[in-house]
Amino acid sequence: MDQPVTIIENRVFEDIAIGDTASLTRKVSLQDIELFSLISGDINPAHLDEEYAKTDIFHHVISQGVLTAGLISAVLGTKLPGPGTIYLAQELKFLAPVSPGDDITATVTVTTTQPEKKRLMLDCHCLNQDGKEVLRGTATVLAPTTKISRPAVTLPDVRLMRHDYFRKLLSLASSAAPLVTAVAHPCDELSLRGAVEAAQAGLITPILVGPEERIKWFAISCGLDISNFRIVNTAHSHESAAKAVALVKAGDARILMKGALHTDELLHEVVKTDTGLRTARRLSHVYVMDIPSYTRPLLVTDAAINISPSLEDKRWIVQNAIDLARILGISSPKAAILAAVEVISPTMPSTLDAAALCKMADRGQITNGLVDGPLAYDNAISPEAARDKNIVSPVAGIADILVAPDLEAGNMLAKQLTFMAGADAAGIVLGATAPIILTSRADNARTRLASCAVAAIIAAHAS
Repeated sequence: MDQPVTIIENRVFEDIAIGDTASLTRKVSLQDIELFSLISGDINPAHLDEEYAKTDIFHHVISQGVLTAGLISAVLGTKLPGPGTIYLAQELKFLAPVSPGDDITATVTVTTTQPEKKRLMLDCHCLNQDGKEVLRGTATVLAPTTKISRPAVTLPDVRLMRHDYFRKLLSLASSAAPLVTAVAHPCDELSLRGAVEAAQAGLITPILVGPEERIKWFAISCGLDISNFRIVNTAHSHESAAKAVALVKAGDARILMKGALHTDELLHEVVKTDTGLRTARRLSHVYVMDIPSYTRPLLVTDAAINISPSLEDKRWIVQNAIDLARILGISSPKAAILAAVEVISPTMPSTLDAAALCKMADRGQITNGLVDGPLAYDNAISPEAARDKNIVSPVAGIADILVAPDLEAGNMLAKQLTFMAGADAAGIVLGATAPIILTSRADNARTRLASCAVAAIIAAHAS
């Protein structure tokens, strides 16, 4: 591989002769291909879908060959002739596929000089790591006439905001039959559109519970087709919550989904002793987060239900999250009990709770996961931070679950990850007889669908 240069300089026309040559080698990555598609707006599956590319080798060669053409431009602009070069024309033939992981060497060689116009014609070709020619052609450039030597520009660190985990969740959930979902009071565009989009994605079969005329008015005004959906008419949001819960209680629906009503209004019906969906567990909320900069899915709890949870509440908060992580395919979930510090302090109740929860896990009161704490946020998710603090733990640095000390901390943590780290957060309430989908007005379409997908996976697992 070529090493980064600190000084970049050119060769002026008078210093260039026929036969002069220069090369540049670079490993092609999947991110290179994705960035090309992002910048160009070209979403041809030949760029991004390897299976498709294998079925259409011509498009595969053309699409990824564009990247090798970019290497030719880099050699001309940085080495021969270098800075100040003006690219006038090119003629290139793409001869073989280029795939992520290939080492491509681009070489240009001067074949013709035109002194009167300060122009050069150069032979161009690219070879892969096996010596196979993947590109051949010519380029015509206007060579610089003024010597340039200056520090090389440092390129920005570009990171694509991938959400691969949510795509996998959607694929997994949509592979099964859609589950009937009672949507409580979908009386605004966001909640109604969320139900329709989830149905179109094959995740749920909605029952719309709310004032029928109002629901239909929103559907017409927003251009949504709800003609195939059952509507249960209600007079107001209180009745919508009660009837939606009753549908789940009776087994007519497998999932409960919050619409345009307050969370407390819906949960008030959920926790009723005789008509609700209570179990022996404490209700708790979990954000399933897809964070582009984190190497695994991350569960954050509790950020929406338990304001100031007791130690017993926290026990269920941890257990609910561990059980969800296992349903989502994490065989041995690692739960980090968060505090401001990683040592136990009698003056900080959150550290005492963390220590107690660890001992509860040791004694089998919390099962099927690894629990450690107190851990500060940095040494819960960063192996380097954990090593710097000399923390020896099976959880530190590689947590799958972050357990916040209270709702305020959990909510702020989840929103910081969402708005500053580009995370998507699928919200779900656990501990009832059926999963409860909670969405926010700030959620994008992918997040709303992922919330439905998580609920569908949970409900299917329970059957």
